[in-house]
Amino acid sequence: MKIVDFTLNDEVIMKKPHACQTNLWTVVRNGSDIKIKCNNCGREIMMDRLEFMRKLKKVIKNEKN
Repeated sequence: MKIVDFTLNDEVIMKKPHACQTNLWTVVRNGSDIKIKCNNCGREIMMDRLEFMRKLKKVIKNEKN
């Protein structure tokens, strides 16, 4: 598994779309557990880091930082 660098408020693209038909999320919490928020419907999901890394497709850096 490759290591991907991401921080808070970065936008990420997941492999599978959410029920609201988008796969664009924002990282809300970063630690041993990762919390992401759907950019379309606002639903928040928490998962462990290994599961997140398996489901992650791409990291889009947030230019606001």
